[in-house]
Amino acid sequence: MRQVFANARLVLADEIVSGHVSVTDGVISAIGTGVVPAGAEDLEGDYLLPGLVELHTDHVEGHLSPRPKVRWNPLAAMLAHDAQIAASGITTVFDSLRVWPDKKAVGMDGDAPLLIAALEAARAADALRADHFIHLRCEVPTDTVVQDAEAILKKTPVHLISLMDHTPGQRQFATIDQFRSYYMKKSGISAEEMDVIVTSRLDFHERYARENRAGLVALAHAHRCVVASHDDGTPEHVAEAIGDGVAIAEFPTTEEAARLSHEAGIRVLMGAPNLVRGGSHTGNVSAESLARGGRLDILSSDYVPSSLLWAAFDLTRRVPSIALPEAVRMITKTPAEVAGLADRGEIAPGRRADLVRVALAGDMPVVKGVWREGRRVA
Repeated sequence: MRQVFANARLVLADEIVSGHVSVTDGVISAIGTGVVPAGAEDLEGDYLLPGLVELHTDHVEGHLSPRPKVRWNPLAAMLAHDAQIAASGITTVFDSLRVWPDKKAVGMDGDAPLLIAALEAARAADALRADHFIHLRCEVPTDTVVQDAEAILKKTPVHLISLMDHTPGQRQFATIDQFRSYYMKKSGISAEEMDVIVTSRLDFHERYARENRAGLVALAHAHRCVVASHDDGTPEHVAEAIGDGVAIAEFPTTEEAARLSHEAGIRVLMGAPNLVRGGSHTGNVSAESLARGGRLDILSSDYVPSSLLWAAFDLTRRVPSIALPEAVRMITKTPAEVAGLADRGEIAPGRRADLVRVALAGDMPVVKGVWREGRRVA
């Protein structure tokens, strides 16, 4: 099957050119700037970007639990998540599923096996628009996290594992009050229930964190998973990440941690919502400040899928030294490379025809068409 997308502003890895893209059997076969082949689809001067690559989104969990103590059908939740992901221009998504065993924290303990089963059912039914991969977010200071992760790895291909530690008073939550406020509001947990959780979390950190981190790192490397650290804030955190063979620093909380990670060759990932909102919702370092310092490598939509495309365009306004091709690399080529997906993330011959047509409404990018391997999905 042959397709041609013409009269487009092609956002290539290092430049923007006006031209057309030819696709043969779902793969980009040529890029041209001259005579347009017959039968081309006219994109009317809109931008054509590579399909976006999302490494860390827990957005699906919001569909599974749309309100505190409300549970949705898992397959319906996965399909709704997938539809929103594709409509946001994301053609490759790493569904970030919590492995957080904590029976004292109903609604906080994660549902990775349930959501993996829903994903497999949707894939078997050929009902998915985006290409989905598994990202296990493993809460290190919990009693059975290593066993739970290992059970999943024995049954399901996992491509990315992040090492999380949400112990009150460190990393993302510098104070216990921050932890209490965030999770009480998010999960509908009472103050009395939270007292029990905080006490338990502090105890579990002392008992399990060191041993479990080593166990999870060993599992990840044995199964050839990419390893990410999470919420690093100190030089000690970064040194530990380097020693563990971490490839991605997710959401570092300080300028220092981001700088040290970047200098060590660890790709720094920050939230697109952080960028477009103008700062972190928990008061940590801003994505914009890291971009200004040349220490931002990857953007992630985190909890708002549509923020990923918006952030790339907004970054060029907030940091004028960053041109659109560089910003787009943060949401396409670089995340694909660090995840080991060499077949996508760039408009170039031989790459998958994962493509996004984008127009502007003022300064806001608007998705007008999405193709995965040449097949229109949104």
